[in-house]
Amino acid sequence: MNFADRLQAAVAQKDSPCVLGLDAHLDLLPEAFAVARDPKAARSERAAAVAEFLCQLIDLAADRVAVVKPQSAFFELFGADGAEAWEKVVAHAHDAGLLVIGDVKRGDIASTAAAYATALLEGPGEAPDHRLCDAVTVNAFLGHDSIEPFLEVCRRAGRGIFVLVRTSNPGSEDFQTFGEPSLSHRLALATHRWGWDLRGECGLSAVGAVVGATHPRILGEMRELMPHTPFLLPGFGAQGARPADVLGAFTSREGAALVSSSRGVAFAYRQKANVGRHWRDAASDALDAMVGGVRDALTSR
Repeated sequence: MNFADRLQAAVAQKDSPCVLGLDAHLDLLPEAFAVARDPKAARSERAAAVAEFLCQLIDLAADRVAVVKPQSAFFELFGADGAEAWEKVVAHAHDAGLLVIGDVKRGDIASTAAAYATALLEGPGEAPDHRLCDAVTVNAFLGHDSIEPFLEVCRRAGRGIFVLVRTSNPGSEDFQTFGEPSLSHRLALATHRWGWDLRGECGLSAVGAVVGATHPRILGEMRELMPHTPFLLPGFGAQGARPADVLGAFTSREGAALVSSSRGVAFAYRQKANVGRHWRDAASDALDAMVGGVRDALTSR
């Protein structure tokens, strides 16, 4: 089944276009998982603590989001033990009925890209693997031949990708706005082209675009350039974006845009207003505020 169709169905079922980012910043973890940042602890113990925190976070959010987005860097810190923790978290999310977008930002020459695509989306075996991602983020800086292996896996295995088009970080101004038309403009056109023959029955493509919610003024422009492209919108919450900022990315179709927040939910207990509260209670309230805020903004637009 086409990834875009699965995405649309999942978002419609939860009535929520929100994504929970699973970024396990070690210095922000609740005290119950403090062993993860203890350099004297065994690497396996530290990785297991990260996995346990994220699995609990998944359980907390599973009734309110359709998608989670684990960040691979925080697993790679722990080598092979981190890889095992990654697979545990991905499998746990699938067990909870959620789609998984692996935030890996891979991009390399064609043969290497093919290995990345297989490792993350298809697996080396014949049987479907519960530990594989449904989609991943990719970096197209090396050009079309670095993306084609991912597209082939999307065709074969019903997976998806999200191409970095305009990222949410301040440094995105350094290169992504350069040129006429800008690099981001060119990436948007290429993303639309790459995804054309990977459209599902819903009209959206399995090839998505990462566009920062921190750039609300360009979301409408990006949507015009990529009318069939699902948008992944990082930058909500801790990076400053609010519900009204993301409206330009949405169309009438479910799954057309996904609003992602990580620190603003996972580590809400560290906010001044939540001092003394259990991390789960603070995270749950922050997630309610996010889902409700986005839903209200879409309803009233």
